[in-house]
Amino acid sequence: MGTVITVDVRDANLPEWAMDAVFAWFHEVDAVFSTFRTDSEISRLSRGERHEDECSPDVREVLALCEEVRLCSNGSFDVRRGGAIDPLGLVKGWSVERAATILATAGARNFFIDAGGDVVVRGRPESGRTWRVGIRHPEQADRVAAVLAICDVAVATSGTYERGEHIVDPSSGSPAFGLLSMTVVGPSLTFADAYSTAAFAMGERGAAWVAGIDGYDALAITTHRRTVWTPGLEEMMVRDQAWIPDDGRTR
Repeated sequence: MGTVITVDVRDANLPEWAMDAVFAWFHEVDAVFSTFRTDSEISRLSRGERHEDECSPDVREVLALCEEVRLCSNGSFDVRRGGAIDPLGLVKGWSVERAATILATAGARNFFIDAGGDVVVRGRPESGRTWRVGIRHPEQADRVAAVLAICDVAVATSGTYERGEHIVDPSSGSPAFGLLSMTVVGPSLTFADAYSTAAFAMGERGAAWVAGIDGYDALAITTHRRTVWTPGLEEMMVRDQAWIPDDGRTR
């Protein structure tokens, strides 16, 4: 997965197999989808050693979801570049969402999963409290750009501070510009992850694009250090715990 994964379950008496199953799942995802492993299924597909129709159901599902996002973003999200296939912009969120389903099936109702900024929260950390998720400041690793108080949603952030300029604007073939980070909040981490990648590639118009998707909201920091966010984020933001100027609402 190329990142640190944290799982925090607050329910008592969770079966021991549940956590083992979650991390076994993440290892399986890495083995199938890693573009750094020459023996992964996605690498073999990229090299033409396997046809898409011959791939596992998980690979076919992920590629179908990627195509769905490519169409709705008018090509701003595209996992096929120069003959290579790199679905990381969706598969990390998809895998975390599947891990949440594993925990829920085992009886967990109150938990938090974070895979490198792709976050799923369910229930509450304790009675009367919401989960608080910090959005990392894109230029200062020891600060947060915002803090969200949330329950039962997903949060995904795309930026260049972990993997460098890895997000390409498909229309130009060059690294995307205009934003330092893009965070998307919504019901599905699969789509929040992909939408944050697509919106980052769009630059400053990305937040407005997310605002047009039912159930999803966005917070972006531009290269001019201006913070913009969609109206639905207002009730989630904890203003006394983060750097976030009151200058950037977008609709």
